[in-house]
Amino acid sequence: MATGKRDFYEILGVAKNASEEDLKKAYRKLAMKYHPDRNPDNPQAEASFKEAKEAYETLSDPQKRGAYDQFGHAGVDPSMGGFGGAGAGAAGGFADAFGDIFGDIFGQGGRAAGPQVYKGADLRYNMEITLEQAAEGYTTQIRVPSWSNCKACNGSGAEAGSKVENCPTCDGRGQVRVAQGFFSMQQTCPKCRGTGKYIPKPCKQCHGDGKIKEQKTLEIKIPAGIDDGMRVRSVGNGEPGINGGPAGDLYVEVRVKPHPVFERDGGDLHVQMPISIAAATLGGEIEVPTLTGRVALTIPEGTQTGKTFRLRSKGIKGLRSSLLGDLYVHVLLETPVKLSDQQKNLLKEFEASLRAGGDKHSPQQKGWLDRMKSFFS
Repeated sequence: MATGKRDFYEILGVAKNASEEDLKKAYRKLAMKYHPDRNPDNPQAEASFKEAKEAYETLSDPQKRGAYDQFGHAGVDPSMGGFGGAGAGAAGGFADAFGDIFGDIFGQGGRAAGPQVYKGADLRYNMEITLEQAAEGYTTQIRVPSWSNCKACNGSGAEAGSKVENCPTCDGRGQVRVAQGFFSMQQTCPKCRGTGKYIPKPCKQCHGDGKIKEQKTLEIKIPAGIDDGMRVRSVGNGEPGINGGPAGDLYVEVRVKPHPVFERDGGDLHVQMPISIAAATLGGEIEVPTLTGRVALTIPEGTQTGKTFRLRSKGIKGLRSSLLGDLYVHVLLETPVKLSDQQKNLLKEFEASLRAGGDKHSPQQKGWLDRMKSFFS
């Protein structure tokens, strides 16, 4: 009866007269290749891994292999009257093979490993700076956590007069092997947490850590051109490593305060510049602020509100650029307020003179009226 399953020998890529060692080598190769932990982005890998596992479980058991050779899949399928479960020989052989493979995948090599070495945790420090400091660069000092050897126990973690011993659970290896059915895997020792050491009498000062938490001062250099949300990394100034592992890093996260005048867009700056009706009408020269001082900007006659002027190289140098950005000046026409009677009368006379001149004084209004007529016609 057809089952739709592939031939077990074909799955493992071995001949029908393959030895037990050949089967084991073939399975190890496929398991290393298709293990789900090694293929998180490949949904087909798990199916291939399970297929190879089933093939090896069957062929590594002499009784099941004999049944499979004689009757095919029907000889080992419980639903078809074949063998069910795994025999004692298969359990031992498969568990040993999988234990070796699991060790290879996670760097244990299937052998007893020593205490695991881990990098210390990274630390984060939030720093707020001004736009001027971001543009020019900024050097400052900060206080961060630090760790030093405990003087009471000289860094051993054991109370004076006592000593550090090998962990009785893992015998100083830092790892224990746990069997779950066919599977045998190594995991961090729950008693010593991977250190391989046991302290019967922990130091009362450091509680067995061997280190005391303190504070230290670091000089931090914020590079010119840094932008809001960027980070500066200080290598080795995080928490200490475990079992002699390297220390973590310190990450300084930069926040740039909102500026009362400028808005930043990468290397460019934007400024809203109010001007009077007279300046916009007659034109002239106005002073525009920049991060390094004031500069003169020529306003042409008849400038309209919303007009944007570009001042080259008056912005900020980018973090990874040698060129300065630009400053964009957005003109806003300011309407006069709190006029005197005399000023109001002068303005009325001026308005009357504009109307007498027709549409030539108000090109935008004329265009708008033309569009309105077209809309309602």
